[in-house]
Order: sequence, then C-alpha cells, then structure tokens
Amino acid sequence: MDSEENQYLNLIKTILNTGSLEESRNGITKSIFGYSMRFSLRDGQLPLITTKRLAWKTCFNELMWFIRGSTNNAELVAAGVHIWDANSTRDFLDSRGLKKNAEGDLGPVYGHQWRHFNAAYTDCHTDYTGKGVDQLAYIIDALKTPESRSSRRLVMSAWNPCQIDEMALPPCHVLAQFNVTNGKYLSCSLYQRSGDVGLGVPFNIASYSFLTHLLAKHCGLIAEEFILFLGNAHIYEEHIQVLEQQILRTPFKFPKINIQEKRDNIEDYKVRDIEWIEPYKFCETLKMQMKA
Repeated sequence: MDSEENQYLNLIKTILNTGSLEESRNGITKSIFGYSMRFSLRDGQLPLITTKRLAWKTCFNELMWFIRGSTNNAELVAAGVHIWDANSTRDFLDSRGLKKNAEGDLGPVYGHQWRHFNAAYTDCHTDYTGKGVDQLAYIIDALKTPESRSSRRLVMSAWNPCQIDEMALPPCHVLAQFNVTNGKYLSCSLYQRSGDVGLGVPFNIASYSFLTHLLAKHCGLIAEEFILFLGNAHIYEEHIQVLEQQILRTPFKFPKINIQEKRDNIEDYKVRDIEWIEPYKFCETLKMQMKA
C-alpha cells in the first residue's frame, strides 16, 4: 500500500525540481505556490513523518500552549520547548518594532487569537478571561451539540489584520475548519499561507492531527481526516542537501494513538494521556537549522 507520507516526499521533490528561486525575508528559498495533502486519522492513525524523527512531545506541548491561550515563551521553555526562542529575543522583538514587549512576550500570536480573538493586548501576563472571541470554545460547544456539529461555520482564524503588527511573528497556519459527517466523524482542514517544508510542515501536520484527535475525544466524536492546503511552500537553501537525503528514504507505517481519558477542560490534556496503540517508528534524525 502506498504510504500517505509520499505526498510529503513528493512535495519536497516538486519544490527541488520546479521551485522558483526567491530572496525571502529570512533567506534564499526554492518555492512553489499551492499544494494539498490528505491524511487519514481513522482508527487512531497519527501522521507523524517517519523518514526522519519528529519531536512529537515538543509538538504536543506547543499545541497545548496554543490551546491555553498563552503567548509567553517562558512557559514553553519550562516544558523544554525552544522552537519560539529565536522569535522572542530582545533583538528580534525590537526588529519587529515591539520594544515595549518584555523578552519572551510574543504578542497576540496563535493562542491569543484562538481563545481571545482581537482582545486588546497588554502583555503575556494579563488575564484575558472573558475578553475577545473564544473561537475554540465556540467550536467545542458546537461539536458537543448534535444539532450544531454539522455546521459549515466551524472556523478558527489566527490571522487578525488588526493585530498583525503587535505579533512577534504573523501566523503561518492561519485558518482551520472542522467538519462532521454522519453525525460522528470529525475532520479538519487547514490553510497555511507559508510553509517551511523541511522543518515546519511536518510539525503542522502533526499538531493539527493531534488537535483533531483531542477534539474528537473531548466532544464524543471519531477522528476521520486531516487535510492541509499550502499557499507558499518553500525550502530554505540551507535545507536542500538534507532533504535530498530524506527523499531517498522509505517511510514506515504511521503510528496509532488513543487518548486515554476525556478531561473536563480542553486545556487539561497531557502527554501522558496519549497511549500508543502502534508505536512511532522512524528513520534516523536529520538536523536542519530553524530560520527565525
């Protein structure tokens, strides 16, 4: 059976073979515009890329940080997650004109928009309870209700033009839509305006697949499918040699998981709640430099 991971490997090949060379904000890239992939989530399947090792715990902990509405990088660092470090330094924040932000305060990025969309932003320590629009809570309430779970309006946007200039980094994965079929099968589609194919895209696939599995468990549904639509899909010049190695590898089967227990609040799920029904098998680690 042809592995669904080949969609990702074919994306790499397509960019390497046909991508245009572009001078971007943070380096030279090979880029294409427009690409889509579909990944089954049935029977607990989780599309973690296997042709290299993916730091799934880091991915899960970042997702829970989004879900909590946090914008404080110190919380990630405390959990051993360092993927936002370069975007929260004093120099980087100053380069974005965010001189009033303390180091580590990322501004109204993903978590703020998911849970408090467009609430006036003060700093990462402010309690925003009851402020802005809680998009995630709206979706959860709708999914829990048989009369509303088939709605075509279950959309969560991280792209807020009113607050882009207050963010350390404008969101790359900008719009998620959830869809229920036959009253019980939950799917998620994501539009991503910008995708770092070497490092970011495997994380995004894993993150929103985790989110779909969590929401299915939390709302009494069954996870069905994750669909990714990429706008600008690019490979950094520094990643080309490593990715040329990766596309020669043969994928393993994707792992399967079970979320063991339904928690009272969506914010309360932990890494320990994940049971591996079929283990995550992967090829040896490939290292690539993360671009700020």
